Amino acid sequence: MTQQITIFGYGAVGRPIAERLAARGDRMRVATRTRPADLQAGVEHQVCDVLNPADVRRALDGSAQAVLAVGFPYDARVWRTAWPRTMHAVVEGCAEAGARLVFIDNLYQLGPQTAPRTEDMPLTAGGEKPAILAEVTRIWQGARARVPVAALRCSDFYGPGVANSHLGAFAFGALAKGRPAQLLVPADTAHDFAYVPDVARAALLLLDAPDADFGQAWNVPCAPTRSPRALLTMGAGVLGKRLRLWAVPFAMLRPLGLVYRFAREVADVGFTWDRAYVIDGGKFARRFGFVPTPFEVGVPATVRRFAEAR
Repeated sequence: MTQQITIFGYGAVGRPIAERLAARGDRMRVATRTRPADLQAGVEHQVCDVLNPADVRRALDGSAQAVLAVGFPYDARVWRTAWPRTMHAVVEGCAEAGARLVFIDNLYQLGPQTAPRTEDMPLTAGGEKPAILAEVTRIWQGARARVPVAALRCSDFYGPGVANSHLGAFAFGALAKGRPAQLLVPADTAHDFAYVPDVARAALLLLDAPDADFGQAWNVPCAPTRSPRALLTMGAGVLGKRLRLWAVPFAMLRPLGLVYRFAREVADVGFTWDRAYVIDGGKFARRFGFVPTPFEVGVPATVRRFAEAR
């Protein structure tokens, strides 16, 4: 009998991880506040609020590994308490259960960079959300003697069924509905995007990896860097259409943030859009022989899923 794995979260990343584990016959438990309507038959569900340590401990009972793939509203006021509380609860729960942890992370905590982001770059103290995630990083790093943790760091997501993304419902999704794509970020800045099926594939590689690969961060490799305009042009072509695009100039983000909270939150990590945002995934690629999905495959799959959902 295979070991049990608890997955915290069943959103853009938690769902495909659970689907891949189910497809290969792994025992797993999905832990969320409410039972997902589309949870696969035969997959155990545990009601769990990750802010509640007792809930987390119950969700981890009997599990040898865990995946933390939760998301919170994109608001620093929420992140300020939710992320540290969650990481403390999950780390302590894993320590009690004797479970390893794969944490689906991002890279804001590295702050502004001019070189491709690597796992060994120092943590930043600037910006609201970057400073919060730097604190979260220090929490799991401080627990490494008690809990094997592997942080899987991802750039902005895109992929089939991923609505909450710069390339999500208002971008590829709008194109699929015959509307102009909308971006709250510059259209022509080179930017890495992580394909969600690749993130799920990378998570399973870590779950199967030996303990020697834990206690550290790993960047998910991305397809060669493109701009949002280039990817949206590709998507429009898949639909047999000419790209129509409306994008907010970078200089307007902070003024717009005075009246639109989400724009303020994007401006808080403006360093991801005021220059090329490139992720060095070489460490993971070399260790696991990982090849990211080309945009020529990922973009059509994403656009067609949005078109099917119209």
